[in-house]
Amino acid sequence: MKIRKFRVGWVVFSLSAAAVLVYHQVNAAEPSFDCTAVADGSIEAMICQDQALAALDNKLSEVYHQAADKATNEYPPTLKAEQRGWVKGRNECWKADDKKSCVASEYQWRIAELQARYGLIRPTASVTYLCTDQPGSEVIATYYPTDPPTLIAERGDSVSLMYLQESASGTKYVGRNESLWEHQGEAKVTWGYGAPELDCKVKP
Repeated sequence: MKIRKFRVGWVVFSLSAAAVLVYHQVNAAEPSFDCTAVADGSIEAMICQDQALAALDNKLSEVYHQAADKATNEYPPTLKAEQRGWVKGRNECWKADDKKSCVASEYQWRIAELQARYGLIRPTASVTYLCTDQPGSEVIATYYPTDPPTLIAERGDSVSLMYLQESASGTKYVGRNESLWEHQGEAKVTWGYGAPELDCKVKP
């Protein structure tokens, strides 16, 4: 009887160990790229070893392919070149004090950019701001519920993607050389490097 109990206990233990092994295999970090080909100590290696970063990589891969489907007639074809540039920028996170936070932010910003630029997510609002710098001057801002939130602003033939920033009052979005700070129906808009700030109001 003692031998029987021992065998039963051993079988239960073996099954439990197998279940744990399967659990870890299922939940192992598996990004969209081949982890066997990455260099030790690289940003790619860190992504392979971190489930949260691997999940972000898979999310970006999904969004990128959705964007690529919409960019088939894009001229000039910039999506692939921009993605290669983004990868190089992401890998520069090895210089950051908090490498994981840097990489996660790079992924979140790129996912949000592609979702907004290629209309992969439905906008929440489109607002026209009338500005006082010259007659007929206006900025059209389309807002997207990305993470982080974004807007695409159009002024004449120029387009700018902006991200929501922390602000003491109102909502402030900042792009490469442009910004839009809206509060109670009025907005301060900067359009271009070193350009003066424009006073704008929501078009009724």
